[in-house]
Amino acid sequence: MKLTYPAVAAAVASAAVAMATLSAPPAQADSTTDAFLSTLAHYRLGDIDPATAVRVGETVCPMLAEPGQNAANVAADVADALGRPLGPATMFTGLAISIFCPRAVNAMTDGVPFSFLR
Repeated sequence: MKLTYPAVAAAVASAAVAMATLSAPPAQADSTTDAFLSTLAHYRLGDIDPATAVRVGETVCPMLAEPGQNAANVAADVADALGRPLGPATMFTGLAISIFCPRAVNAMTDGVPFSFLR
């Protein structure tokens, strides 16, 4: 099945919104990084090396803010960086957005361009 930009963008937006609304970070997590790793583990993406997961996760927001960039492109870049298929990379991207750049969740739902993150 070939994924199109609208399908990937919708999946990333849905994942980010769902993660932001349905899964608050665990109370014992004392940092954004801990919350991110815990959330990855919860959604069965915890087998990614933690240092790599954090490094790639922290690049998502700056990538979204680049001119001409969109969620589908970012998910594809994440897939390449993690060596994962697009499906898990899309979930990872949504989780990274919801934890590292929550303002982007509002931008996605409001149709605001990601360039405001810069």
